[in-house]
Amino acid sequence: MAEKVTVEDVERVAELARLKLAPDEVPRMSNDLNAILAYISELNELDTARVAPLEQVSELADFSSELRPDVLVPSLERAEVMREAPESDGSFFKVPKVIER
Repeated sequence: MAEKVTVEDVERVAELARLKLAPDEVPRMSNDLNAILAYISELNELDTARVAPLEQVSELADFSSELRPDVLVPSLERAEVMREAPESDGSFFKVPKVIER
């Protein structure tokens, strides 16, 4: 299989995600991503024509007894949440700007 994810791709995605990868992590990450893509490529070759689509995993078994009841409960008061925020204007959280481009 031809390499699909290059070292440059990994570096660019890390930059966009604001991840700091050590120099020895970049080639390893490229290898790992290419291995994942190769496995997905293998899966794409499987014949799934006679496999019924599955919309919900819970259709496989009866999970109804394991699920918590869907009960309406009051949420936290805004003032209480804002008091815990590192920075707010009273109504909204204030966060540092992260988009520079």
